[in-house]
Amino acid sequence: MSWHNEKRKVLFICTHNSARSQMAEGLLNFLYGDRYEAHSAGTNPSGVSPYAIKVMAEIGVDISKHRSKSIEEFRGIEFDYVVTVCDHAKETCPFFPGGKRYLHKGFKDPSETKSDENRILGEFRKVRDEIKEWIEKTFSEKHE
Repeated sequence: MSWHNEKRKVLFICTHNSARSQMAEGLLNFLYGDRYEAHSAGTNPSGVSPYAIKVMAEIGVDISKHRSKSIEEFRGIEFDYVVTVCDHAKETCPFFPGGKRYLHKGFKDPSETKSDENRILGEFRKVRDEIKEWIEKTFSEKHE
């Protein structure tokens, strides 16, 4: 156990703040909320995907109260980690002032799947599981 009880603040960024960054925020708070305080934002926020809400609920994580937020809302706030989760965010906001450490892990945008609902949900589940695995690897005990 670390000597300080202050949670580390994490900001997940992607373009629309509708799926990947929302799922990452929900997962980090769910898995390691005792040590981290996660937030998410987008360069072009567009609303939380109902598919993201649905596939997160399947694993017991409620993000139904989340809303899409612009990175502008977080200007002036210091974060321990700023994480870009899509290539587009890496290109359009390579630098968010206020991050102590920057991480990038690109995940495919499940919102780009244009098909029947089962295929779309399948894509969202796949991305959700990839994000969960990455968060477990990146934010588990090794970061205190």
